[in-house]
Amino acid sequence: MGKIASFELTQEYLDSILEAIENQHADFIRESLDSVRHEDISALLEEFNAEQSKYVLELLEKEVASDVIEDLDEDTRVKFLSIFSPEEISEFIEEIETDDAADILMDLPVKVREEVIANIQNPEKSMNIIELLRYDEDCAGGLMAKELIKANHNWNVVQCIEEIRRQAEYVQKIYSVYVVDDQNKLLGRVSLKDIVLAKSSTKIADIYSEKIISVYTYQKEEEIADLMQKYDLESAPVINVQGKLVGRITVDDIIDVITELADQERNLMAGISEDVEVNDSVWMLSRARLPWLVIGLIGGLVGARFIGVFQKDLEQVASLAFFIPLIIATGGNVGIQSSALVVQSLASVSIFESSIWQKLIKTLLVAMLNGIILAGLVYIFVFFLYGPKLSFVVGVALFTVVMLASTLGTFIPIFLNKVGFNPALASGPFITTTIDLIGLAVYFTVAHILYSF
Repeated sequence: MGKIASFELTQEYLDSILEAIENQHADFIRESLDSVRHEDISALLEEFNAEQSKYVLELLEKEVASDVIEDLDEDTRVKFLSIFSPEEISEFIEEIETDDAADILMDLPVKVREEVIANIQNPEKSMNIIELLRYDEDCAGGLMAKELIKANHNWNVVQCIEEIRRQAEYVQKIYSVYVVDDQNKLLGRVSLKDIVLAKSSTKIADIYSEKIISVYTYQKEEEIADLMQKYDLESAPVINVQGKLVGRITVDDIIDVITELADQERNLMAGISEDVEVNDSVWMLSRARLPWLVIGLIGGLVGARFIGVFQKDLEQVASLAFFIPLIIATGGNVGIQSSALVVQSLASVSIFESSIWQKLIKTLLVAMLNGIILAGLVYIFVFFLYGPKLSFVVGVALFTVVMLASTLGTFIPIFLNKVGFNPALASGPFITTTIDLIGLAVYFTVAHILYSF
């Protein structure tokens, strides 16, 4: 392979590869892709149909081709692999680590999956994949890879190094060596530095560290992501309920989890109820958006009906209608800001590390300061345009809405988190629709009282 340079997928480059595929210029394609990283080749194949992609893939080295398949978008990969035979798929699976191999196989039809496993030449690998397939994909067992380096605590350094050499072919990244006893129970870890610096006859039992953070196979991916972020772990050993070492989770797996969770929260905050992408079907995209749009529509209809209750008030003071958008927009913005901060806190540390009353007092103080500043600015503006009475009504209503919106924006996500719902729900249409209705109620109630209708 030549020197790997930065890659830019241009239309000119894409057209040249497509022309080479059409004319079956294999040498040109190999030469063009020789210095391109497999991640970029995956992006390139996303632009091709399945038959074109298969032709390109068959020209690559098996290891590179396997990496390309691993990096493909999930939906694209399923369509792509459908034109390969189980025997051909098994050849790619042979080159992929067990955790990623299990993820790929889970997306295939059961019959194809079983045929692929049956064609895997390495019996140990096929058994490891079968074991991983029985775990839910969102727990440690579903995230872990079976490839790891472990050493018995009774071994000496030479035996440990021999084991590292033996397993190096299967383990892409070695962060440390896990130490186990004769029953395969996890005891600790020994760093590569300590192994290199120790004498050949030194026992592993004398140099390993018992300070190790492990996770159980049943722990959820969110817990593991928090744990690895908190302790800045590059990898974490996975144990079963008997404490036996069964696999490891590496930081690249957790980055995928964090990215996926962030995408889910962003979708929820935007009012999208399903995990969708722009290239999904029109029906799927519509179905993901409609539920919250309908809720927002219902909220708008309720709001319109609510304004109708105060129709007589509006007839007497028509200028009240001018500031309805101001009240609604400010309340919604304040609520979203407050809920976004709480959601962020819930994602990083426990929101309950401090007293709930301390949170309430702090929220009220911030809301009070913001409310006074915003209400003061509005009061001055309205005073010079419409006089003191309406400016007082709008100012008092705005201050009250800011206080309520900030409080609700703080405690709705906490409540949702306590009852088992994703708190990100509170940062989307849910919170805005709720605060819009409350804002209207507050505004017209204040107006009704102060104008003494």
